[in-house]
Amino acid sequence: MSGLPVIYHADYVTPLPAGHRFPMPKFKRLCDRLLHDGVISPEQIYPPGRPVTDWIKFVHQPEYVLAYCEGTLTPQAQRRIGLPWSPGLVQRTCTAVGGTILTAKLALQQGLACNTAGGTHHAFPDYGSGFCIFNDLAIAARVLQHQGLAQRLLVVDLDVHQGDGTAWIFQQDPSVFTFSMHCEVNFPRLKQTSDLDVPLAEGTGDEDYLWQLRHHLPGLLAQVQPDLVLYDAGADTHKDDRLGKLAMTNTGIFERDRYVLETCVRAGYPVACVIGGGYGSDMEALIYRHSLLHRAASQVYGRYC
Repeated sequence: MSGLPVIYHADYVTPLPAGHRFPMPKFKRLCDRLLHDGVISPEQIYPPGRPVTDWIKFVHQPEYVLAYCEGTLTPQAQRRIGLPWSPGLVQRTCTAVGGTILTAKLALQQGLACNTAGGTHHAFPDYGSGFCIFNDLAIAARVLQHQGLAQRLLVVDLDVHQGDGTAWIFQQDPSVFTFSMHCEVNFPRLKQTSDLDVPLAEGTGDEDYLWQLRHHLPGLLAQVQPDLVLYDAGADTHKDDRLGKLAMTNTGIFERDRYVLETCVRAGYPVACVIGGGYGSDMEALIYRHSLLHRAASQVYGRYC
């Protein structure tokens, strides 16, 4: 292994109805930026495939999986997701789930791996929400458990929005500990109960954010002692994020990601990373914010893995 394993996703482009706003394609552009800047090299890239449909059903109800894949969801269910259905989006959605599963398996082998997509933590067993269709974090956890690769997992969700779907899925399951640190007044309006929720005030910046993280993470690792950490590194905590409401800078986000990865890996806990949310009109700035996870991971991998 020549360096940090990185899972690459292309963006599937399909025609959209006139006037419909679709989250900006960024997965391929993120990988291109990482290659251009020398953060990764081509031999570190692993293209994922679609997962076995039964794996998705470890988390999601079969009726929902079938309806989404065949495009027969009700208009109300489709509006709740917030994305227009298309065969290309089905392909992208399933491939992203496959990418997170592959990321988790590579992290167990190598100590650390990163996805260039993933983090669809608002998806519930029988419906999607907030641009999230299938919950890749939960599915990856269940696949690892089913295959006997890991039994005890810790979800560290630092997206600006609470990981409500993930919290709901594992609320009665002591084998998966869910930790969500998020903006208190942001989506979703109705929060679920994670094993540990740390709600942050609107406008929280780097210093206070990092203090909270440093206060909680080491103790969680000692308490949970996971076989694997699933890390949702949402870039929507940035001060310029269109849907964020926090006030972190690029420097703060990089330090957050570096701290999470270094703290886990130094203690012997492998980490599988997904990029989570990020929204903005300046695509290049947004791509750079997402790349901070991979830049931090490359440093930590080179030092400890």
